[in-house]
Amino acid sequence: VLGLLVWTLIAGTEYFLYPAFGWVMFVAVFYWVLTVFFLIIYMTMTYTRIPQVPWTTVGLCFNGSAFILYLIAAIVDASSVTKELDSHNYNSWAASSFFAFVVTTCYAGNAYFSFISWRSRTLQ
Repeated sequence: VLGLLVWTLIAGTEYFLYPAFGWVMFVAVFYWVLTVFFLIIYMTMTYTRIPQVPWTTVGLCFNGSAFILYLIAAIVDASSVTKELDSHNYNSWAASSFFAFVVTTCYAGNAYFSFISWRSRTLQ
């Protein structure tokens, strides 16, 4: 839900005039789609039917890459928000920057728990 907020707040503006917001949109939409995809896989328990895939490693890689790229996107988003660009887009861009950092924190926590899970699986 928070990732959805990031890209909808930017998509409602003229973000295409500023390349930095294009990068933020790419990261936000890409990881939102992948998160929904993994959510469906876990809710339908499809992962139990594909035991060949190391799901703990996949989760660690996904959450770790999401954390790193979302952190970069959040920093780019925050540094691109200025009052001079366009005043009617300022509030949406500032809110998207805030939520990008919240999503980054969520992915960081998830990456930590994925690492703990991955580490316990490799030690067995």
